[in-house]
Formats: sequence, structure tokens, C-alpha cells
Amino acid sequence: MKTTLEMPDALFRRAKATAAHLGIPLRQLVTEAVEEKLRISSIESRKPWMRHIGKLKHLSKETQRIDRVIEDSFEQIEPETWE
Repeated sequence: MKTTLEMPDALFRRAKATAAHLGIPLRQLVTEAVEEKLRISSIESRKPWMRHIGKLKHLSKETQRIDRVIEDSFEQIEPETWE
């Protein structure tokens, strides 16, 4: 089916360049993008909690740092006190 799409010029240029880089026609890139968006939307509508997956990814380095601090603390042997 043929259709006409309106999109911002900058987006069109990026899409055209990406399609050229991948060696596929622009229509194939757009079709694949729409299919992917529909697939993701379908999954999210069935599992609303999936929308939040990965949102705390930016904290992974901090979590690793905290884990190292905890591990280092538990590796230290405290002197025994004999009474």
C-alpha cells in the first residue's frame, strides 16, 4: 500500500542516511521501524510494568561501587577482644 508521511526534515535526513548506510530502501527502514514500535507497544500493553525496565540503568555504577565498599568492609578482620 502506498501512503504519504509527513515528518520533520531532520528526521527524514537521518532515516534516509541510516537506510543508505544499511543498504536498504527507505520504505523498508520505515516498515521495520513501524513493525518494531507496534511489537513493543503490544508487549507493553500486556505487561505495563515492562515500561520501567532499564530506567535505573544509570545507577549500575553506583550499585557496583556500593557492593565493593560492602565487600571490602566484610573482608576486614576486626581484632578479637578477649575478656
